[in-house]
Amino acid sequence: MPGIAHARRVRVSAPGGIGNMGPGLDVLGCAITGAADTVELEWSDESYATAIRIADPGHPDLPTDPARHAASIAALAVLDASGSRPKRCLVMRAKKGLPLSGGQGGSAASAVAGAVAMNALLGAPLDELALLLAALDAESTVAGRHADNVAPSLLGGVVLVRALDPLDVVRLPFPRELRVALVQPMQRLRTADSRAVLPSSVPRAVLVQQSANVAAMVAALASGDLDLLRRALDDRVAEPVRAPLLRGFTDAKAAALAAGALGCSISGAGPTSFAFASDDASAARIALAMRGAYAAAGVDAETRVARIDDRGARVENETAGT
Repeated sequence: MPGIAHARRVRVSAPGGIGNMGPGLDVLGCAITGAADTVELEWSDESYATAIRIADPGHPDLPTDPARHAASIAALAVLDASGSRPKRCLVMRAKKGLPLSGGQGGSAASAVAGAVAMNALLGAPLDELALLLAALDAESTVAGRHADNVAPSLLGGVVLVRALDPLDVVRLPFPRELRVALVQPMQRLRTADSRAVLPSSVPRAVLVQQSANVAAMVAALASGDLDLLRRALDDRVAEPVRAPLLRGFTDAKAAALAAGALGCSISGAGPTSFAFASDDASAARIALAMRGAYAAAGVDAETRVARIDDRGARVENETAGT
């Protein structure tokens, strides 16, 4: 029933991931195991001016204004879409497991966690599509309107965003043995700055090749053809103009390919880069080679080996009550 809280407190985690997978600018993304953003929402009898008070934004650099934090924006969108009119307010506490401006889908994960947490508090009145729209609206406010991070963070796996208006997303099959080497250089790159260098138009030959590479990636993931995946992970649009913003990336990519990577590119808007591998040992070797290349360029970097996260956002804890 609208306006009735089915839980007193809910904590949700949502994984980060890789947006713009290779040639899939704004259309291909995947969720990654490991680091995640966590949002906790709790009903409160406190009296304050807004529907949500942010007790902990998750990071000192994130806003405590609920109109500017991705998680609270998404939560409020779910509340509005549900038609609920609760008489109590909410306290939000976030934990930022993903880097700020790191190219690992951090703002999308926060938005998804906020949306799912609010939906759980209300007894899950919204379906997946409505939750996606709420999280997409929040992501649009802080990082631009694109769903290649939001959709996999919510749904898990690899996702193709066929269209935004109306929103149409497709979960894609992928080989379970696929591993990901993620390398995060110690720098920040704002999504707005990274998107500012994208070309407003591209030559027809580039468009044709980029389209062929996206189609080949979908086919490679579905069939498990890792050699085709290697050939298809070739971005002709975003990577050439973003690479100059990322000191050491070109050498790190060369090192990854020399170490046997199944392709390598920039994760999301950067600065994190990723490389695919066929097993854990190969991924660890590739990550080490990439970190060494960054070090040679005078850039410190952190690495981790992960898998594609097939679960997406999850409720970690739910305390009953009204």
